Amino acid sequence: MTVLAILPARHGSTRFPGKPLTPIAGKPMIQHVWERTRLAKRIDAVAIATDDLRIRDACLAFGAEVEMTSPDHPTGTDRLAEVAARHDHDVIVNVQGDEPLIEGFVVDAAVEALLGSAAGSEHASMSTIVHRAEPEAYDDPNRVKVVVDRQGFALYFSRAPIPFRRKETGIPPLQHVGLYVYRKEFLLDFVKWPRTPAEQTEELEQLRALENGHRIRVAEIEGWTSIPVDVPADVAKVETALRRASALR
Repeated sequence: MTVLAILPARHGSTRFPGKPLTPIAGKPMIQHVWERTRLAKRIDAVAIATDDLRIRDACLAFGAEVEMTSPDHPTGTDRLAEVAARHDHDVIVNVQGDEPLIEGFVVDAAVEALLGSAAGSEHASMSTIVHRAEPEAYDDPNRVKVVVDRQGFALYFSRAPIPFRRKETGIPPLQHVGLYVYRKEFLLDFVKWPRTPAEQTEELEQLRALENGHRIRVAEIEGWTSIPVDVPADVAKVETALRRASALR
């Protein structure tokens, strides 16, 4: 099976306009994501999908393959599907353009969760990544949490702190990372379905898959923490993490 990674990028974010081109440590944020995604060993090709000429020109300048898409897509997943339909790859990876600290091995783990030999993987329509949530993330609605069953499949995703700690049982809170791997046929079907009640309540697209009875395989990553850029204040957090990582080399 061949694997295509796509980085959806739009300029008109409500909370953070121009986010993909925001400078982080001297580079546009989308360049950090692109460079790190290309380090993944399970990826055969990487493309950036956008409807904005400013993003296109910036990405072409650092050597990325860019695919222009319709400006009418309501979500990045719809943009992803437009590009996926043009290609013959069997598996599509959605790497969010606001994850500048993504690592190649994290992308590989997500792909392996769907295509690997773990029991039940063949029944999953898509896969994703989690890591242990830091204390400050548990109550932060911008940090999505997930509860996973004993076989490694997602039970539910929420912006609320889940599971609710009525009793301490040792279940660690898990933070979801905005990275998805889809079987291509499923992705092309998924974007045709109407939005579901829980999806609209939480504003989390992955709930559409669960509400339609599909399974999402989850891989937990150790020794790595996501710092997505949701608001301008997150840029300083990412730059601090990059400086720390550089000092350790």
